[in-house]
Amino acid sequence: MYDLGKVAVGLAVFVLLFTSPLWYNVATGGKVTPPDLKSAKAKQDHCIEDTEYMKSNHMDLLNSWRDSVVREGNRVYTSRLDGKRYNMSLSNTCLDCHGGKTGDGYVKFCRHCHNYNDVDPFCWDCHLNFEEL
Repeated sequence: MYDLGKVAVGLAVFVLLFTSPLWYNVATGGKVTPPDLKSAKAKQDHCIEDTEYMKSNHMDLLNSWRDSVVREGNRVYTSRLDGKRYNMSLSNTCLDCHGGKTGDGYVKFCRHCHNYNDVDPFCWDCHLNFEEL
């Protein structure tokens, strides 16, 4: 019975920490800004594929590029959209429009969308991580 004060303080701290995400949402208004996919500095009038395809399949495309380049030595991708040929390169083809080669490019474009969708891609396990520049 003599530790009632300590138990009450401990429970209060536990409840505060356990509910901290709720308090954070109340304090910030609970709004999460969706990513702006049009923020890319386009050097072309369109992406290598149509927007809907890229929104839902860009990781599949990048994985197939990785396999094709590393395992087969094929470095050329022919677009389904217009038949144009592109170099299969995340760093050089994709990031030329979507963020450029600067440290904040990846943060502004890729990281915002990945954070919004709560995914942690493993691209930067092999590729240069622009956040460390």
